[in-house]
Amino acid sequence: MSLIKRLEEKNIEKKQIKMEKEIDPYVKLKSKIQNKVIEELDINFKDISEENDEVTQKINAIILKNIEEESLNLTSSQKKKIKEELLDEIIGFGPITQFLKDASVTEIMVNGPNKIYVERNGKLTLTDAKFKNDDHVMHVIKKIVSPLGRRIDESSPMVDARLPNGSRVNAIIPPLAIDGPSITIRKFSDDPFTVEDLIRFGTLNTKMAEFLKICVQGRLNIVVSGGTGSGKTTTLNVLSSFIPNEERIITIEDAAELQLSQEHVVRLETRPANLEGKGEITIRDLVKNSLRMRPDRIVVGEVRSGEALDMLQAMNTGHDGSLTTGHANSPRDMLSRLETMVLMSGMNLPVRAIRDQIASAIDVIIQQSRLMDGSRKITHITEVQGMEGDVIILQDIFRFEQRGVDNKGKVKGDFVFTGVMPKFIQKLKEKGINIPQEIFM
Repeated sequence: MSLIKRLEEKNIEKKQIKMEKEIDPYVKLKSKIQNKVIEELDINFKDISEENDEVTQKINAIILKNIEEESLNLTSSQKKKIKEELLDEIIGFGPITQFLKDASVTEIMVNGPNKIYVERNGKLTLTDAKFKNDDHVMHVIKKIVSPLGRRIDESSPMVDARLPNGSRVNAIIPPLAIDGPSITIRKFSDDPFTVEDLIRFGTLNTKMAEFLKICVQGRLNIVVSGGTGSGKTTTLNVLSSFIPNEERIITIEDAAELQLSQEHVVRLETRPANLEGKGEITIRDLVKNSLRMRPDRIVVGEVRSGEALDMLQAMNTGHDGSLTTGHANSPRDMLSRLETMVLMSGMNLPVRAIRDQIASAIDVIIQQSRLMDGSRKITHITEVQGMEGDVIILQDIFRFEQRGVDNKGKVKGDFVFTGVMPKFIQKLKEKGINIPQEIFM
């Protein structure tokens, strides 16, 4: 049975069951009490620690007082449950804990202690939640980064980290953040999104999904291009799921986000410099090292600098089937970005030589965008056909054609096959892989 038919017949009962699980009946009450407790607190959050019983008891007493005032009809066991959860939230990740637990929230943005924004369905909303003060925000940041061996202070006021569930965290503090410490959290689902999910979300259609699966299994080199928040990492994760289970996969990331289900995966992550400014391990270092690890596939979370040259050379020297992402607004723009990144490697290469490397290394560019209604769509699947003179030739295979918006502000449009058959079909046939003709109908 083809992937198209399987996707159409896929039973999404698992997702429905997850959505139908019992919602915390006390979430609104807890949020109200939590904000009141934070307003009343008269403590220095710098003093909070697991061992500081005095501070914990003080917070405990204020919580109990507010629970009694707000929840007269609850049983003692219900009040105890709320108290324990609130204590953990206020001392733990504070007022953002409720959003970390909320499956509908995909991003959390803390702009100082008094402004917490969340993203739901691609739309930003200002919440009622607040931190007590800057020290409270700093307490949460340090609670996130300390277990990872990262530090944040005036001498190192920016940090990238991740939560235990894989969510990506960026924090920046004064003096760089003028209005107080800032936190940005990109959440990831406990269960990685599948290609069926992306089809259901309208990111692509079943024919494009079948086509991309064949491209990955045919060991084509693929770059996922897009802007910030366009869903590049999610798409990269789905593409990686098409890699056969028996292959050895090396993943390389700044903050580990990819959630591959295959058995033979080695996950590598960069490391920042220590207090003396030494010991930094970059993406480029890891790409070079991965070539000595006998990879079948190299998956780089994102290329943004000189590692682009090493990635291209790897693709050109037998490590086909590699995958990566990059920031760009169109497939053509992605090529220009790659040229710039190769020049950042310090190698004094002529532009023609760089373009030759790019054209021979990359087979497919997938352009992903977040549209005006917040939806994320693959707008182009583009083949890199080679060089003509000094220009790299691109040809769209599929694209999203927008037809305006409906009365609810939702973007209208269709995924279409452009009518041009990809040149790499012959390359795939030589490997014994045939693309079903119905994909192009």
